[in-house]
Amino acid sequence: MKRDDSRQHAVRELALRFRSAAEDEEAQARLAGILSLPDAPGPRGVLIVTGGPQYRIGSHRQFVLLARALAAQGWPVLRFDLRGMGDSEGGARDYRAAGPDIAGALAQFFDAVPSLREVALWGLCDGATAAACHAPRDARVKALVLLNPWVRSSAGLARATLRHYYFGRLLQGDFWRKLAKGGLRLGASLASLRQVAAATRAAPTGEDDAPAPALLRALAQFQGKVLLILSGDDLGAREWQALLEGDAAWRAVAARGQWTQAQVDGANHTFASAAWRGAVEQLCARWLQSW
Repeated sequence: MKRDDSRQHAVRELALRFRSAAEDEEAQARLAGILSLPDAPGPRGVLIVTGGPQYRIGSHRQFVLLARALAAQGWPVLRFDLRGMGDSEGGARDYRAAGPDIAGALAQFFDAVPSLREVALWGLCDGATAAACHAPRDARVKALVLLNPWVRSSAGLARATLRHYYFGRLLQGDFWRKLAKGGLRLGASLASLRQVAAATRAAPTGEDDAPAPALLRALAQFQGKVLLILSGDDLGAREWQALLEGDAAWRAVAARGQWTQAQVDGANHTFASAAWRGAVEQLCARWLQSW
């Protein structure tokens, strides 16, 4: 199902209103979305799932720019506001309750683009985790693009901080210069280090560690293709890597043949520069073109 990306497509954008698939008291809440549509849409599309305190624009307009860039190469893209965010109705909720909204967006996507046969869900942070947790429930979801998936736990954050901040500081010349000049509050720094080290050994609680187990179950069930994109300078990305290093079940899932992993060197969590966002666009387009 490879597309010819040698030419740019004209892109038009349509504002959409549709219902969440929720069955609770807010089932009638209407969601707002923007469909970026190429002149000749093919059978594969991309649904962008937002996360955190974001709406369909994205941090630094990343979702807008990504949608238009992919649509210009022939893939229809829908980005939308979850309930309680942006222009969507209803009360705000976290990523664990995003499934009905994703289902509603998928229904609208396939209705609005008759040529559509399959989709890739695209998400950043807890949007990535929400997308992955929904993917096994819908056979039309053939792929996932996950950027810095949310796997936060107190112990995981502490391990990532210890390894990538405290140990990293020991390799920096300015740390030793400040120490030699008395520019560091050594007692406070050691106390902080002891606190972080103790947190790495803390027993996890069910609620605290909820993202990682749920995500692992979903990814183990999902048999489609996965593109994992990590930032080079982000503790969330380092937490993901720590999971792989410390758990054979995570390594087994990530080692499957349908997985592709990439890193955008130097990038922060939300890919704040034009260069970093451009790198993500290129990675996504090449990957979508490859199958």
